Amino acid sequence: MLLYQQIEKNKRKSVLIVIFFILFILFLGSFLTYALEGDWLTGAIISSVVALIYVAIVLSQSNRIVMSMNRAQEIKSKSDHPFLWNTVEGLSLAGRIPMPKVFLIHDPSPNAFAAGLNPENASVAVTTGLMDRLNREEIEAVIAHEIAHVKNYDVRLATIAVALVSAISLISHFGSRLLFYGRRGRGNQQAAFLLIAFVLLLVAPFVALFIQLALSRNREYLADADGAALCRNPGALASALKKITSNPNPVEVASDATASLYIADPLKKKVSSWFSTHPPPDQRVERLLRM
Repeated sequence: MLLYQQIEKNKRKSVLIVIFFILFILFLGSFLTYALEGDWLTGAIISSVVALIYVAIVLSQSNRIVMSMNRAQEIKSKSDHPFLWNTVEGLSLAGRIPMPKVFLIHDPSPNAFAAGLNPENASVAVTTGLMDRLNREEIEAVIAHEIAHVKNYDVRLATIAVALVSAISLISHFGSRLLFYGRRGRGNQQAAFLLIAFVLLLVAPFVALFIQLALSRNREYLADADGAALCRNPGALASALKKITSNPNPVEVASDATASLYIADPLKKKVSSWFSTHPPPDQRVERLLRM
């Protein structure tokens, strides 16, 4: 029952994050027009329309957006990379889900992630470093972990969060531009722009952090366990995690927005466990070795 409860929880969280994002944009639009014109209704209407259009685009194009952000190149034929293709295909059959699209990221740091809104529209991406540095059993175990994310609907929650966090970072950038413009204004206009910019710069990073924290690190433990069951080799996944996390080189194309998608922190940041996107590697390895 734990697995089915997690799937339902992920679906509910996805809806809540989208609603929260729309309300946040609604607040910003209302605040903007009220500060400039004394009219909050116009801003509320405009921002609602913009937010709904953006969310619709995110829901329809999120997979492509995430893969583009990570410069992942699709493998369109089995002949292009037979072992990787066959591994994804075989584990998808074992997990009883449609085969996800397969992508390759040209980066020497070993890592992998999955994205998409559902098992019917999912993708799995691995770095060239993963293919070069891990053995066959370890690669299979990593892909099994990502297939588990797809099966458990972790990818829907994580993909939506990444897309919306990216939008919020743009809002923060917009705030900094307003701050620069506001300094050149005069009188009430200058004061309004400075106030709006200050609010944007102050609030946007916290909203992005809130969305990221909605991604429970418990999902990684669950995907480890489910992935180990799929490939029937928990030791291989434990060994793969050791190799991935011990490599000091970050994935160059990864960013703060997409870090939570990867099987292990691609940025190699040393941060407090309270703000880490992944559980401690040694705890994950210990759990796997006890299976």
